[in-house]
Amino acid sequence: MKKIVALCTLLLAALPLSSPVLGAAPGSPDTSVKATWKLDAKPLDFVHSLDNKKVFILGDDAKVHIYTAEGAKQGVIDVDKGVTSIDIAPRGEMLYLINAGDNSFTSLSVSFTAEIDVTDAPFLGKENAPVVLAVFSDFQ
Repeated sequence: MKKIVALCTLLLAALPLSSPVLGAAPGSPDTSVKATWKLDAKPLDFVHSLDNKKVFILGDDAKVHIYTAEGAKQGVIDVDKGVTSIDIAPRGEMLYLINAGDNSFTSLSVSFTAEIDVTDAPFLGKENAPVVLAVFSDFQ
């Protein structure tokens, strides 16, 4: 029995004082800055996609600025000047706008176009034929 008490005492003494169990004040959060970047306009509202890939920021310039989670600008969507609030679908494929000026709700489909360099790649058919890639990411 004395060996167990001595072992427990040694283990407790080895814990650092900053341990969340012993030294931290109740309810005090641990924080660290993950990203900070300058915006193109004064922000009015924002929303972050659940997949942690995109940040949509409504600016006072009547535009929704779209960034990656790291702060790289992805695009801009012009909106009416009365838009005061935004929200998105979980994967960022729909943008929802609330216009307090005319009491309206607008739903926009959002998709991104990417340029793919196919220089010197073999092809069959017309060289400038349009191509659409569909990503089915919701399979279970």
